[in-house]
Amino acid sequence: MLQTSRSTPPAHDTTVRSVTVRAVSVPLRRPVIAEIGRFDEWPLVLVDVETDDAVGNAYVSPYRSRSVPALVATIRDLGEDVTGAPLAPVNFAAGAAKTLNVAGTAGVTMDAIAALDMALWDARAKAAGVPLAVLLGGSVGPVRAYNSNGLWRHEAATLGAEARDLLAEGGFDTLKLRLGNARLADDLAAIDAVRNEVGDIDLMVDFNQALGLGDAIRRCHALDDLGLYWFEEPIAYDNLAGYALLAGKLRTPLQLGENFYGPRDLATVVAGGGIAYAMGDLMRIGGVTGWLRTAVVAGAAGVQFSNHLYPEIAAHLLRVTPSAHWLEWVDWALPILADPALPVDGHLTAPDRPGIGLVWDEAAITRFAVRV
Repeated sequence: MLQTSRSTPPAHDTTVRSVTVRAVSVPLRRPVIAEIGRFDEWPLVLVDVETDDAVGNAYVSPYRSRSVPALVATIRDLGEDVTGAPLAPVNFAAGAAKTLNVAGTAGVTMDAIAALDMALWDARAKAAGVPLAVLLGGSVGPVRAYNSNGLWRHEAATLGAEARDLLAEGGFDTLKLRLGNARLADDLAAIDAVRNEVGDIDLMVDFNQALGLGDAIRRCHALDDLGLYWFEEPIAYDNLAGYALLAGKLRTPLQLGENFYGPRDLATVVAGGGIAYAMGDLMRIGGVTGWLRTAVVAGAAGVQFSNHLYPEIAAHLLRVTPSAHWLEWVDWALPILADPALPVDGHLTAPDRPGIGLVWDEAAITRFAVRV
């Protein structure tokens, strides 16, 4: 009989011992300037789940610094529930959803569930001694990415040089540009500025829900012949009838999903028609557990599925996603990471080490710490 040995106990024998939550506000190399506002710093909430034999690490980004205290408090509340329980991320996600159902299963409640879910999965993979992608039945390898670290809504005169720099940073050939300016002429000028500098590259455009439905019809019609890769969230993300109407009038595919909370939101949009591309934000979609469930919905519908933010984790998950599409590369967490994965030739490869591969730079965390 073949004998095997383990350096760590089976994950189902592992117990959660403690949960630690911290917050930082890190500087952005380029400010985020969009319909949602301007951000020169980015808040991050860090979660460390200590188990019998590993510490699972994860982070979430609540956008607004004023949202940090509520999110931290909710994670700590859930952390008390999971402490002493077996290391079982799927069980945790189901139990937490029931616990918080009376407060709703979107917004800060889902954000908190997702933060802990990702840390638990990291600990689970570390307990098994394999990268997360391998634990989920896949393999570590390159995932094609586009650079989303710039081309926000600022003066068109600065966009060309910025596009050139963004392509060179990790060998990219695809970028995302933010549109939705007050005037069509300004959107056209932004597109021209990028293409005049770097040529006819694949260029996604994101409106960040800046337009009303009527203006979106006019604006997207005017841009429809420019060969843009996708139109992302031209109108409010929950105007499903509006997206179905837009899809019937345009040739350029529509992209939305970063604001979906869980697989049901995607299933509802798919049923109504209107999207060919979708993306999941790990904080909103429910962490690793929520991603896996939502990716199945996308795959069954034939909708190509990308990530929104959290590239370190998406580099694992897109390797096991049936209709995996693009990885969105942002470097916003890099200031507090030691030995991070970086894109090469326009692809990101997750570290070939147990877990997700996040390693905190504790000195940087101390430097950027926010009291909560």
